[in-house]
Amino acid sequence: METKTTPERSVFDGWEIKDRRYILKNGYEPLTYSLPTRHSRRYPLLWFDEEKGYNRELRYATNQRSVFVDEQDGSATLSHVVFEKGFLQVNKKDTTLQKFLTLHPQNHKIFYEHDPISVAVDEVAEIEMEIEALNLARELEIDHLEAIMRVEIGSNVSKMSNKELRRDSLIFARRNPKLFVNLATDDNIPLRNLGIIAVEQGVLKLSGDNRVFSWGSNNRKLFSVPFDEHPYSALAAWFKTDEGLEVFQNIEKKLK
Repeated sequence: METKTTPERSVFDGWEIKDRRYILKNGYEPLTYSLPTRHSRRYPLLWFDEEKGYNRELRYATNQRSVFVDEQDGSATLSHVVFEKGFLQVNKKDTTLQKFLTLHPQNHKIFYEHDPISVAVDEVAEIEMEIEALNLARELEIDHLEAIMRVEIGSNVSKMSNKELRRDSLIFARRNPKLFVNLATDDNIPLRNLGIIAVEQGVLKLSGDNRVFSWGSNNRKLFSVPFDEHPYSALAAWFKTDEGLEVFQNIEKKLK
């Protein structure tokens, strides 16, 4: 007769026996912090069993193999689970506590399991992103860097020398590499920058309500900004249309 796999076995299938370390989130490091170890109205400790279709009560007992109350036999010897200065080290022999912490409702909310491999992978990805950002900041043309930095610091970028632009771009790339790479690879950023410069130099006009672009020389309407869109983002997208491309090329000539 086939034996049905118990819920605990299915949950912890492939469980690795090892020492584990748990850390309170957000750098929280009180002298001590206790987790609830038994279900109550104030601290519900329930885990939804998809096989059975209902919540099952959790409880940590040092004399029980299972963390599910309905699988525990006899009297339960309860114990405290206490983080000290933000950390909790659990020996590989105490698999019941480790499994209890895995299913605990506060896992990933109040605390998490420290995984050195995941941390290393994340750190490598962050370093590689920073290297990519710094290489872009070093190699991109000044005009492109100006477009990126205009997003970061606004119109003050027009007063900066090329050396200052390059320096501040490198600083920006180091501090926020992901955002820098996203801006550097966004085709709309140079178009948006040209639109801003055109307005600053009077080639284009933007109405006071930020809804209409027109020629600065004769006030002839060029483009209406769609509702709830940023005017320069909308203008950059419009530059890619057939009508907008002609205007874009015209502006480029006027700004040279």
